[in-house]
Amino acid sequence: MPIALVTGASRGLGSAFASRLAHDGHDLVLVDRDQTGLERVATFLRGPGRNVEVLVADLTDERGLAAVQARLEDRDRPVDMLVNNAGVSGETEFTVADVAKLQAEIDVNITALMRLTRSALPGMIDRHRGAVINVASFAGYLAGKGDAYAASKAWVLSFTDTVASSLEGTGVRMIALVAGQLRNAMFPAPPDASRDGLDPSAVVDTCLTDLAKGRTLSVPGWRYRAVVDVLELPRRTLRTAARLARKGRATGNVLRKPVGPQS
Repeated sequence: MPIALVTGASRGLGSAFASRLAHDGHDLVLVDRDQTGLERVATFLRGPGRNVEVLVADLTDERGLAAVQARLEDRDRPVDMLVNNAGVSGETEFTVADVAKLQAEIDVNITALMRLTRSALPGMIDRHRGAVINVASFAGYLAGKGDAYAASKAWVLSFTDTVASSLEGTGVRMIALVAGQLRNAMFPAPPDASRDGLDPSAVVDTCLTDLAKGRTLSVPGWRYRAVVDVLELPRRTLRTAARLARKGRATGNVLRKPVGPQS
């Protein structure tokens, strides 16, 4: 069975990803610093013929991050899908925020995502299959006042766009998920879970559908999608121009190929 590794898997969107991927036939590696939450999700998802590993790790800690990297680099138990879902939000204006909390945002939202992706991609490319899902946020487009979290999610969008373009022809896919406001649901959801916001399971379904279609950006929810479509127009135009330029250079190289002596 293919193996999926999901960070931030103890609740909300991470547990929704784990549930859907288990339903689709994946074995799982669930990563979070919340051991109790991980065990709850793992117990719910374990079943005949399905292996669910629990990897307790704090991604702000070098040892925890290194342990997850080592699991991704294990060629004997290859990970076919990486879901970089873990995220930290201080929700405090930058000028008054605690520096340690700001650093934690960078450590999880940027450093851990970058290093885990770097650990996963070489093996995927060698096997000519695999996928990476990077969970960004609508805040990455329209930041709140003085919010460092939004800046970190803007980085996730840019990083995914850049790396995804380098994966063409490798058999490996990468997508950024623009998550809007979600229902704050545990997993399995308690009876009194909030009904406000997008359903995490529906968000996961949309993301995986977009991934299967070869898209590099997924924006669930029509309100969010309408705004992002407008904001993404300049970037899409530049991507198209870059692709045309690459094709033009390739065609030019073929036309300029040296021709041997004619008899």
